Amino acid sequence: MADRADDIIDRRRLRRKLTFWRVAAFLFVALAVAAVASWSMRDRVGGASINHIAKVKIEGTITEDDELLRRLERIGEADRVQGVILSINSPGGTTAGGEAIYEAVRKLAAEKPVVAQVGTLAASAGYMIASASDHIVARQSSIVGSIGVLVQFPDVSQLMENIGVKVEGVKSSPLKAEPSPFTPTTEEERAMLRALVMDSYDWFVGLVEERRPLSRAEVLAVADGSIFTGRQALQRKLVDGLGGEQEAIDWLATKGVDAELSVVEWKSTESGGLFSPWSAAEATARLLGFDSVGSDLARKLGADRLFLDGLLSVWQPDPGAIGD
Repeated sequence: MADRADDIIDRRRLRRKLTFWRVAAFLFVALAVAAVASWSMRDRVGGASINHIAKVKIEGTITEDDELLRRLERIGEADRVQGVILSINSPGGTTAGGEAIYEAVRKLAAEKPVVAQVGTLAASAGYMIASASDHIVARQSSIVGSIGVLVQFPDVSQLMENIGVKVEGVKSSPLKAEPSPFTPTTEEERAMLRALVMDSYDWFVGLVEERRPLSRAEVLAVADGSIFTGRQALQRKLVDGLGGEQEAIDWLATKGVDAELSVVEWKSTESGGLFSPWSAAEATARLLGFDSVGSDLARKLGADRLFLDGLLSVWQPDPGAIGD
């Protein structure tokens, strides 16, 4: 009987020890995950503890991006940031989205020297954002320009007629909810849209005139929607120099920024969480050697352009019209 009681006591002690070590192991793993997450997040927001040059990538189709606006604001407030490089590779996007980022960059430029470094493309709203910087550097073969505004809409009225479908509606006035894809566009509707487009175009031209060493006549001469190589853009004073990131750093040095400082990329912190489907998919893809496969696939499928609305400042050629 005594032996049985001793066995029970031993088993209870063993359970307590196992419980202790399980809890300890759980806490250790939790702390390790927290430390890794903290280090990763510090890297994502550019949280370097020493003086550095902040780099912000502005890529793809431009829309109203609240996270990017907050990031630019934080960079302006960061004492360790001595200068800023905007790395731009964008065909443009919504005019309102470009305007919001333009204004954020101008506020940032009031606090730190800002240089835009154009990669493959800075067109339309992409160029609008570049013009907000204090200096623009482009590759010799970069595509720059496409200054202008457009509104596009489909006309499926003939298709609806062919399949025998008719859309009817009651509205307060003839121009309400026009143009409609279900009816041919009238001259009055075209006049309304043209007034809308030309007002925004005049505003866009004014921004370029204000930011570039060009007269209004000179801006209008290049603001016909044309695109230019970096070399052509330099001749037309749309950019200030040719080169890449090193040339951008060299310009920052002329503004008192130490050229030996590290360039730290400030990245988006809105990744969807550690256990989001996209994060899990991207983590698995990286393990298999396919970096950012999800975002690249979505980009190739045109997902970032499917839901653009309103006035557009965007250059989107037929993918087959240019080489890889």
